[in-house]
Parts: sequence; structure tokens; C-alpha cells
Amino acid sequence: MKKQRKGENYLDKKPRRKEGLGWSTDEKGIVTLEIQNRGFFNRLFQLLLKKPKVSFVHLDEMGSFLWPRLDGEKDLVALGEEVKVQFGEKAEPLYERLAKYVQILHSYGFVNFN
Repeated sequence: MKKQRKGENYLDKKPRRKEGLGWSTDEKGIVTLEIQNRGFFNRLFQLLLKKPKVSFVHLDEMGSFLWPRLDGEKDLVALGEEVKVQFGEKAEPLYERLAKYVQILHSYGFVNFN
């Protein structure tokens, strides 16, 4: 993961979903990411420890609202405005939470930045 450069505003970043990452939405609007467990060690763990070929990550309500909007076109400020309209005070502290959430998604390789 790249470190943020000094003077760089994280809220100006435009997150986008990683190409080829599978995901689905259930009837309640909750998003589930489908993570392919690939690579030598994953294959070894699949054989030895019965690790599944696909892992599923279930996002919470706010993450599920945000996920389809991560198209690389909107920065975190614009995304935050949409979250605020949808969740109101429940989203506070809005930008701290939003930045940290996207930072975590980025650290797992689920999103990149334009």
C-alpha cells in the first residue's frame, strides 16, 4: 500500500472498485464481496486445511450503500455527501469514518484510486 504523501488530501482521492472482483447484493441491499483465494500458498492451504477457493466478505449497511458508488468518478467529499443524505447523524464522524473505511478497503486490495 502506498503511503500518503505529505500535503496530500485523502478526501480528494477517487476510489474505484478493483476490476474483476466479484460481488453481489442481497434482498436487503447488503453487499457481499467474492474473494478468489489464488496463489501457491492459498492452493497449499486449500489442500492441507480445506481453505475454500472463494472467501466471502459481507459489508455492513453503510459499506453496502457506498460500494456501488466507488466508480472512480467521485472523490470522498462527494461520496460523503451521499452517505450523509442517506444516514444523517448515524454516519458521524462522517469523513473520518469514510476515509478510514476506504483506507481499509484499499489495504485489502478491494479498491484502487484514480
